[in-house]
Amino acid sequence: MKPRLNALLLSTLLIPVALLDQGCQTQPGPTAGVHQVQPARTKAAQQAMTPREALAELQAGNQRFVSGHPLGGDPLARVKTTAAGQYPIAAVLSCIDSRQPIELIFDQGIGDVFSARVAGNILDDDILGSLEFACKVAGAKVIAVIGHSNCGAIKGAADGVVLGNLTGLLGRIKPAIDRVPPEVQPRNSKNHEFVEQIAEANVRLVLEQIRERSPILRELIDQGQVLLVGGMYDLATGRVRFYGH
Repeated sequence: MKPRLNALLLSTLLIPVALLDQGCQTQPGPTAGVHQVQPARTKAAQQAMTPREALAELQAGNQRFVSGHPLGGDPLARVKTTAAGQYPIAAVLSCIDSRQPIELIFDQGIGDVFSARVAGNILDDDILGSLEFACKVAGAKVIAVIGHSNCGAIKGAADGVVLGNLTGLLGRIKPAIDRVPPEVQPRNSKNHEFVEQIAEANVRLVLEQIRERSPILRELIDQGQVLLVGGMYDLATGRVRFYGH
């Protein structure tokens, strides 16, 4: 009886081990299902792309982001393949808001976009020069100015906040406030509609300023070499709504 009992106990212990081993072999590991590495864009590919095609890629990337189906890939591989050069398709001016990471919301990888970020996505000479470099020197095909919903900088400007160096920055948004129809009341940050109208007016203002203040970019835009567009990012949905193109 004792040998038979030992054999029974041994078999009882081995069954879960066998099942566990089988499960380990059949269940996907942490890297299973990862997409193929997306190759870095080449100079030839960048030059062959039209501004409209570049915008379409940003739109498609945002749709992938919203649907939860990003291209994926290995960022470190991109680091290595872009070390010798970069050929982005777009230059994006956006707010510094931590909930609006440009590469993520457009499903773009390392080396795909120039990203200039400042509170309220306002324009100054340094950013304008950066956009000139991105397009005239590095070959970007789209300039996108992207504001977002529920923007803290817009709210601060609406309330006339005074705070150190931020005061001057918020002052650049005042012309956008003046463009909101006077019947929109109350004119403070507690009025969601007022805030959203300022945000969109601010994007349109910056689009105008880019054309007015940069002969280099204006020429590229007028010649059809660069597309200038505006957009609003919805913090609640992840969607970007483009306009002005």
